[in-house]
Amino acid sequence: MRLTIIGVSLGAAALMSGTALAGETLDRIMASGVLVGASADGFPPVAFLNENNEFDGFDVDVLEIIAGRMGLEAEIVTPSWEAQVAGNWADRWDIAVGSMTPTPARAEVLDFPAIYYYTPAVFIVHEDNTTVEQAADLSGLVIGSCAACTYEDYLRHTLVIDAVGAPPFEYQVDPGEIRTYAGQGLPFDDLRLGDGVRLDAVLTNLPTAQEAIDQGLPFRIVGEPVFYEPLAIAIDKGDPEFAAEIAEIVEGMHADGTLTSLSEEWFGVDLTQAD
Repeated sequence: MRLTIIGVSLGAAALMSGTALAGETLDRIMASGVLVGASADGFPPVAFLNENNEFDGFDVDVLEIIAGRMGLEAEIVTPSWEAQVAGNWADRWDIAVGSMTPTPARAEVLDFPAIYYYTPAVFIVHEDNTTVEQAADLSGLVIGSCAACTYEDYLRHTLVIDAVGAPPFEYQVDPGEIRTYAGQGLPFDDLRLGDGVRLDAVLTNLPTAQEAIDQGLPFRIVGEPVFYEPLAIAIDKGDPEFAAEIAEIVEGMHADGTLTSLSEEWFGVDLTQAD
């Protein structure tokens, strides 16, 4: 992992952020000198282990910059997605920079101080498929997605996104069967076996789909994105001062172009605004 330690005092960091050091979580983090962030693995170009066995990717860079602007060292952990969205983290990690969509159900146990980018959700099929041209063509077929994520919610027609700036969407597919996996990359392994061997399609995000295709996996993207996800920083409930600190830092990263630069570096396009 490429870590950055910014040489400023804790008091100076507080003054730069414009918030007082108050609140149990924020005080503990500043005292420890480390911001522990939950993220993913095997999710390029968002978060993954690179050839040097180091954590790398867009979310990793965002976490490191947030930590740096607080005057802290960043540490990454990779708990399961189910553990991240469940809340009640018991100080095992302080923040989740894991491309999480804020939903009403998640907001019952987590706070979402800031949206940092938006990502299009797309269907992919095996390149041998010649019949699917648009999302509606997938109705009645076997579709894979990550478990307990917004893609599964979309397939089950239970997705609710009420974040500011999120474009409206419609359900375009009625799957015949939904198969869920403990991770974004695992359904790709089944889809690559062939058209209809185990899966007919996978619902995922556009950057990950495009990265898989660029790496030589035999997939093609179907039609246009079916919805756009606002992706937010998540923290455990209970510390409004910590939430305000993160919100101010991310707002600054939007304003000074840091997030745009990172998005263009990792995705080749600016995803910090919803289309």
